[in-house]
This record gives sequence, structure tokens and C-alpha cells, in this order.
Amino acid sequence: MKRVRVVAAVLRRDGRILVTRRHGHAERGGQWEFPGGKVEPGEAEPDALVREIREELDCGVAVGALLARTTHRYPDLEVELAFFACTLEPGQEPHLVGAAAMEWSEPARLAGYDFCEADRPVLPVLLGLER
Repeated sequence: MKRVRVVAAVLRRDGRILVTRRHGHAERGGQWEFPGGKVEPGEAEPDALVREIREELDCGVAVGALLARTTHRYPDLEVELAFFACTLEPGQEPHLVGAAAMEWSEPARLAGYDFCEADRPVLPVLLGLER
């Protein structure tokens, strides 16, 4: 079974968290996720996350603390996913480049999104940070 390492950004602004929806033609198309992507061989996770956010949202981020690390097995793929707290670099604004949609969501509303299965385990962690 193919295994990939993936990094995801938990970007917060004004009490909201940024989520993106995958294009319909992509694997797990139409589902929501935290922005990020695959770690290339030899690449450090924070460097991969900066690169992926630049590619996906055309903006710069500062990568902070690791919030959670999970592993999820899809029928065709095993994903090791690391979620990092991130902040937008000064003067940066995300733009929809590599996703079908993006929204700044209230943390309490996140459970109502149709998230990719690999992203779901971080939701209780994020809600726990709000308390």
C-alpha cells in the first residue's frame, strides 16, 4: 500500500479557521480539508508546508507548533498527517489557486463540513484549544 506524508496548516484569523474544499475531479473530490499537501523526499515538514501553502493559496505563512499527528488508511493509500498551527505572514492574504473553495469557519461549525477522513481526528483537538 502506498504511504504518503502530508502536512496541513491550521490558520486562524479573528477566531476563525481556514478550510479548503478539494476540486471535484481530485481524489476525495468535493470534500473539505485543512490546506497543505505532500512532503517531498528529503524535505522538512515545515518547509513542505510553506511550499504547499504558497502553491495552493499563493500566500506566505509562518509555521508554528505541531498540534496533532495522525495516520489514516484509505483503501488505496495510507496517510501520515501532521497538523501545524500557522499564521499568515504580514500583508499576506490567501487566494483560491489550488482548491475549489475556501472559507474562514467558526471552530464550532467545523463538524458540519464533509471533511476528508484523514482530517477528521484533529477536530476535537481544535475544539479543545478553544476552551
